[in-house]
Amino acid sequence: MTQPPQPPNEPPQGGFGAPQDPPPGGFGAPTPPPSDGLTKQPPAAPPTPPAGGYGSPPPPPPAGGYGAPQGPPPGQPPQNPAYGYPQAPPPGQPPTQPGYGFPQAPPPGQPPTQPGYGFPQQGYGYPTAPMHPQYAAQQPGGGKKFNTRMQIIVAAVVAVVLIVGGGVIYASSGGDGGDKRTDASSAGPDGGEGKGGEGDGLAGGTEKAPADTKSELGLQLRHPKVTDTTVVDGSWVTDKVYVKTGVYEVVGYDLAKGTKLWSIPLPGQVCAASRHMSKDFRTAIAFQEGKPTAADKYPSCNQIGGLDLATGKLMWNKSVTSDSSGDEPVRFNEVTLSGSTVAAGGTSGGAAFSLADGAELWRPKTDANNCSDRGYAGGEALAVVRRCGDYDDSQLTIQALNPSTGAPISSYNMPAGVDYASIVSTKPLVVAADVGDTAGDGSGISDFFSIDAATGKLIVRISADADKYAAKCGSTEVETCQSLAVGNNKLYVPTEEHEGTGEYGDTNEIVAFDLTTGKLVGGRADAGNDYTITPLRMDGSNVIAYKRPPYDKGGQIVSINGSTFEETVLMVNPDTEKVREAETSFSVDYAEFIYEKGRLFISEKMISEPSKSAAANDRNYLVVSFSTV
Repeated sequence: MTQPPQPPNEPPQGGFGAPQDPPPGGFGAPTPPPSDGLTKQPPAAPPTPPAGGYGSPPPPPPAGGYGAPQGPPPGQPPQNPAYGYPQAPPPGQPPTQPGYGFPQAPPPGQPPTQPGYGFPQQGYGYPTAPMHPQYAAQQPGGGKKFNTRMQIIVAAVVAVVLIVGGGVIYASSGGDGGDKRTDASSAGPDGGEGKGGEGDGLAGGTEKAPADTKSELGLQLRHPKVTDTTVVDGSWVTDKVYVKTGVYEVVGYDLAKGTKLWSIPLPGQVCAASRHMSKDFRTAIAFQEGKPTAADKYPSCNQIGGLDLATGKLMWNKSVTSDSSGDEPVRFNEVTLSGSTVAAGGTSGGAAFSLADGAELWRPKTDANNCSDRGYAGGEALAVVRRCGDYDDSQLTIQALNPSTGAPISSYNMPAGVDYASIVSTKPLVVAADVGDTAGDGSGISDFFSIDAATGKLIVRISADADKYAAKCGSTEVETCQSLAVGNNKLYVPTEEHEGTGEYGDTNEIVAFDLTTGKLVGGRADAGNDYTITPLRMDGSNVIAYKRPPYDKGGQIVSINGSTFEETVLMVNPDTEKVREAETSFSVDYAEFIYEKGRLFISEKMISEPSKSAAANDRNYLVVSFSTV
């Protein structure tokens, strides 16, 4: 779960550790050439990778890349192959099993399967850098081919070995923090199936594959001019309007034409937005009390507002105080929606409001143990991360709440070594945390916790190796997890990028954990050569996912059957140069991706002033969209 580079510091209201704005142009995206705009062009032949120069893909690696079998020094006897490769058996002994991740032999009478996750593949999107000559000279043969001796060993081993995947489960106890835990690093496919949709293809969801999956470029909005890092978090799609946060406003655009339909002016900048929306297209935002001044460069984010996205109206806005904030209004970091309840939280307190009229419903209770609500997660249910005790000796508790009263339905105490926790899903209740800061990559995830929301008892704890899985959660924010999805009693996560079989690029897969056993279930959804795949959301029992393309293709949207992992293509974006550059200027880690009924909207969550060195023709987009309808 690799943490991308961080952009310039954000204002205090975003919260420590909040996602930062990536550099203009996205990570590794080619710099667009001078042009007259993003116009629809006839398909062009795939470009030949440039020979060199800054930003261009390096040449393919020389023969014998990293991990290839190494030959012995001159005059020396052959050495054992590298760790993980099948080893030659001693004379007279039967062959041993191959190492973890090496292709396994199929059961008798079954066709061979694809190589497992972790098998040597190729690099992501662009050619990998050539190996240092010192090491390249040690590699026998060319590319990924085995030498003759190794081919014989592999053939002998694979022909006779049958590996049965398994998991390692152990139980521990000790108060509320005790748990049954599954080690996801060693848990293997067990062939188990969760409750999913019936039938194949799109039977489990509402999104349908169009007759023609080729999309056309739609809405294109350039960055508004700003002089400092500015939060533009929040985007929604109704039956008629695409809505996006701007600078001191929230704007609605016609779905089909992309024209501006309405604007909701705000006294200050939006600093947080609910990712949820009611059935009648209402949602909530948090925004600053005013615009920056010389005396107050970062106005307090103390206003909560209800938005009617169907009519383009700010229905109400409120602020509250708390026992810990005195007369000062609470400064909010997050806001969410569950049913008709808007819940907002911050470091100094929180409150809940009626979505319809802003009437205050409840505030979190304080006690002698210095307890406070750190933030809420909404959706089908409402849950909170609550901290009690001193900062250096505190206890985090996950509570399922009654949205109308704020009363706890259940409580689960997180284990020692958890300073922050994120709520992945409220129904079922799934929590992510970096226990003891062991993830080591800034992803905020070392373990997932599947909790019974009715009783507060832990169902299973899943150790998610940060070197293998690529989901991500905010450091201090409760409801900012991304690149994962929960449904069918499963947790769907992408693997980290690894070498594929394509000519240049890396690839990855989406796999799933059973939320009752914690084991990896059978099956996976492959990104395909040179693509990387990221789950966006559930669609019934299906998973909607985005495939980020290599340098010469357009991105894709696919629907994945939640049980069989069969993929159905819903959208293929244009591969013309200017359109590719616009699409890949957005980072999957820092942008909002919304796919609804044949339309894909990609938008920034934070923008900043262009650097002085940026070329005049650089195209920095706030939003781009694609459509097959």
